[in-house]
Amino acid sequence: MPTAEARPFEGRTAIVTGGGSGIGQAIALLFARRGAHVAVLDLAADATIRQIVDEGGVGMQIECDVSKQNAVLLAFDRVASAYGEVDILVNSAGIAHVGTVETTSEEDLDRIYSVNVKGVYNSLRAGVAAMKGRGGAILNIASVASIVGIPDRFAYSMSKGAVLTMTYSVAADYVGQGIRCNAISPARVHTPFVDGFLAKNYPGAEKEMFDKLSRTQPIGRMGQPAEIAELALFLCSDAASFITGSNYAIDGGFVSLKI
Repeated sequence: MPTAEARPFEGRTAIVTGGGSGIGQAIALLFARRGAHVAVLDLAADATIRQIVDEGGVGMQIECDVSKQNAVLLAFDRVASAYGEVDILVNSAGIAHVGTVETTSEEDLDRIYSVNVKGVYNSLRAGVAAMKGRGGAILNIASVASIVGIPDRFAYSMSKGAVLTMTYSVAADYVGQGIRCNAISPARVHTPFVDGFLAKNYPGAEKEMFDKLSRTQPIGRMGQPAEIAELALFLCSDAASFITGSNYAIDGGFVSLKI
């Protein structure tokens, strides 16, 4: 039988938004392997849930647009009915945008805001209500763009800056309720989004541009979703019970070693 160390989330319920691909998917898979009942809130997450079940885990998909508050509230209710009270919330749902303030249209800004800011707010609101008085762990996926200036990321940086400050606010407001709230700020991570971005914008030069983007991290490569998931696992576990209101750059030295 697996030890408690191997399955620290045994009997716990975790909600992961944006768990259909990329970082969110890696987190959902790892949490399920460590014993959690995992609910993935995304527009599509069939592959994630199929893999969880194939590996002997417990998971459910709820089709949910996190920018719609009522949809999020209904999703949380469904999770509670299926698995019991929510212990862990990971806000990983997000979309990207490339552009300066001049090239970012009002529609672009509204689209980024609705998912990356309002979507996190909606999930935080539901998560806090579910955890008040009994405690829990919340983790928000921010970005190095919330810490330092990055060219051509005006709207995206705005949204991730909001994610980071929402993290601090929730941590301060609910520490007395036993709720811990932290953030992770990844640099470039090799996800399907990266491959799609390169194929769309640099056809025929994908490998060259991938290598160039990889070298922007001093460590010389992009991160892997599984590496982000390991940090998420720690921050949502009892091993991190003394950590709240903190942001962790996981960036291959991008912030502190950039010259």
